[in-house]
Amino acid sequence: MTTTDEELSQLERDIRALKIEYEQYFGGGRTRPPSDTEWRIEQIIKRYADRTAEISFGQRFRYNNLAQTYAKYREIFRKRMKQKEEGTVQRHFGAAAKAIEAERARRHRAKAGARSEPAALFTVAFSDPDRESEKVEQLYAAFREAKQNAGENTAQLKPEHFLEFVRKKTQQLKKQKSCEQVEYVVAMEGGQVRLKARVKQ
Repeated sequence: MTTTDEELSQLERDIRALKIEYEQYFGGGRTRPPSDTEWRIEQIIKRYADRTAEISFGQRFRYNNLAQTYAKYREIFRKRMKQKEEGTVQRHFGAAAKAIEAERARRHRAKAGARSEPAALFTVAFSDPDRESEKVEQLYAAFREAKQNAGENTAQLKPEHFLEFVRKKTQQLKKQKSCEQVEYVVAMEGGQVRLKARVKQ
């Protein structure tokens, strides 16, 4: 019998495959959209939609991130399908691609003597991460996706460890700086994705 973790791993692989297969379809390498892969994804997502209370925090965290990623891709694919049917083409640049271009522009300005700042991809502030699980999930998803888009390895990036890091870092900075909130920024710096924590002013 397939375990929950195995099914979630299969869901993650299918979502990656779906993105590649759609790109091939839009690029002319496939004659039909990947309906079979999309059907498999829908089946797993529907199966766990009503079972989130029965699975562990880490599994629920992972499922929610995958479901959000799929929903985002599905909306992009829907728009591109419409453009394909209407005969219009629009280039799509993801957040990481935009940030990489911004980083290059900043480096160019830095060489000319201007100050260079990291290119922010996502920003969120916490008072108590344990009570703001949705924000933690959004930050984790943004950080993981940015690293994947930049071609960085995310194999060691686990939701439980990420939550623990955010919890401890937030408590540490709130105590050291006597502040109410800590802000986290996912940024491109030196061509790599970074997660930065700073006091919320």
